[in-house]
Amino acid sequence: MTEHAPLILDVAGTELTAADRRRLAHPLTGGVILFARNWTDRTQLLQLTSAIKAVRDDLLICVDHEGGRVQRFRTDGFTHVPPMRALGELWMDDRQGAKAIAGSGALRATNAATAAGYVLGSELRACGVDFSFTPVLDLDWGESGVIGDRAFHRDPRVVALLAKSLMHGLLQAGMANCGKHFPGHGFVKADSHTEVPVDKRSLKAILADDAAPYPWLSTTLTSVMPAHVVYPKVDSRPAGFSQRWLQDILRRQMRFDGAIFSDDLSMEGARRLDGQVVSYTDAAVAALEAGCDLVLLCNQSVGDGRAVDELIDGLEKAQAQGLWKPSVDSESRRLALLPETLPQPWDELMYQPAYMQALDLLP
Repeated sequence: MTEHAPLILDVAGTELTAADRRRLAHPLTGGVILFARNWTDRTQLLQLTSAIKAVRDDLLICVDHEGGRVQRFRTDGFTHVPPMRALGELWMDDRQGAKAIAGSGALRATNAATAAGYVLGSELRACGVDFSFTPVLDLDWGESGVIGDRAFHRDPRVVALLAKSLMHGLLQAGMANCGKHFPGHGFVKADSHTEVPVDKRSLKAILADDAAPYPWLSTTLTSVMPAHVVYPKVDSRPAGFSQRWLQDILRRQMRFDGAIFSDDLSMEGARRLDGQVVSYTDAAVAALEAGCDLVLLCNQSVGDGRAVDELIDGLEKAQAQGLWKPSVDSESRRLALLPETLPQPWDELMYQPAYMQALDLLP
């Protein structure tokens, strides 16, 4: 076992190149995040994930596969999982007339959420993917285009219970989970992919509303991804680079002990710290020092991949210079996200009664 492998990188295409293998074999690399460009069909995906595991069997193979518009694999049998807002709408639907039963919508919605988690997780695992960055815990304030229908609901209580149900389905499929984007991205209009969003509310207001699902789900969450959003009444840095948010509030106050992932370091919201444009290495060091266990760099392997190599080399030098210290606890949290059970082969899954019932429960 490496002392600490914090980097989650991507690969350029549908097959591993020599450069991909070299980067994945590096002891600082802890996992891979896949995108739609890494997909043609299930056979190819299984070959790719097998090739990744052949480099190092402890690499965590991840994907953003939430359902709705954020679903990387959509063809060759993959179920189109509905956006999470559809589950929130189902929660509110107690039907009308003679069929109306108070609370029946909520019960159907929790069942559907568990089914969504099970379908999503079992299909990914059948193709060799270990982990999906889901569920979104952001609230649906109706303002954020980048969050939008990815959110379950406006009410944090509904969000927490539907998320817990979805995570139960993931668990049935042998997959861990990731609540995002702590402490909440839904209130701001700006998209952290292209801007640095600022949420000017007080800490009290954020904890009472957007961040409320996190302590409620403390026994269920296995990982968390903080937002590239600045909350100036709490800290001048985005949450993913803030010791106040990650260590004081998330770890100590909310008593969360799972893994913390940075969001993508190539996003605009991660490129400016303390008013300065920073390198990927500086951003990674800042995230790790703030309390992240793992840091993502996405979409930089395309082309010559120079940025990926610069980050690997830069983090190695930063470690040698004592600018960040590897953490055995962080490495344990990473390894805990790897599945502990064997996946069901796709052809067997298709005839499994629990899977077939789950398909019927999806809205």
